[in-house]
Amino acid sequence: AGNYGFQAQPTGFPGGFVVPPVQNQPNMSGTIWMPIPPSIPNCPPGLEYLTQIDQILIHQQLELLEIVTGFETSNKYELKNALGQRVYFAAEDTDCLTRNFCGSARPFTIRIIDNLGHEVITLHRPLRCSSCCCPCCLQELEVQSPPGTTVGYVVQNWHACLPKFTIQDEKRMDILKIIGPCIVCRCCEDVNFEVKSVDETCAVGRISKKWTGFVQEAFTDTDNFGISFPMDLDVKMKAVMIGACFLIVSLSFTGI
Repeated sequence: AGNYGFQAQPTGFPGGFVVPPVQNQPNMSGTIWMPIPPSIPNCPPGLEYLTQIDQILIHQQLELLEIVTGFETSNKYELKNALGQRVYFAAEDTDCLTRNFCGSARPFTIRIIDNLGHEVITLHRPLRCSSCCCPCCLQELEVQSPPGTTVGYVVQNWHACLPKFTIQDEKRMDILKIIGPCIVCRCCEDVNFEVKSVDETCAVGRISKKWTGFVQEAFTDTDNFGISFPMDLDVKMKAVMIGACFLIVSLSFTGI
């Protein structure tokens, strides 16, 4: 945990009192974490952070070995709020052969960790097809929170030219739709995937790839992505939208 700058665990005292860690202070790595929110009834542990925010910035960490050798390494990401405070840390859990031989089509598990080092969200992407020529086996991603408890799915929908996805709850009920542009590789501007209601008539949020400059776009795999959603959206669906962002990254860009 210390490698990623997690805060210390709360210290217990006799009588049941707990002294929480100091909030909103940089630790030894210089990371400033979002203050730990109080627990909320019926909220999966660790998702309380999501009740307080309406947007997340996902920044892939720069891997020097990958830049120098071209050898695909296990990706790591910081998830921050609008104030630049780290909300979560995400790390890809795949083996070396899978990363380097399957490339962007590889199956993966991404573990999302809070500022106490607890795994609060787990993303599972199995090996499936992403081509419109094979609509019977398109991409799917399962979102668990806590690990082992499914809260939703992201399912790729067949379309001749548009990247389209459906966000589903744990019962496979359609909740939201995601619609991307026909051409996702645009120079010098953001690429936006619109999050809409199931009937596609009402805009709910957005998943965006942020333009980071020519040098970084051309010579590295590091990308910035933004997610916006209503403040009062169910935290489970916010977690599934985070999963949708990682699936879109893996299919449309070179960031994973």
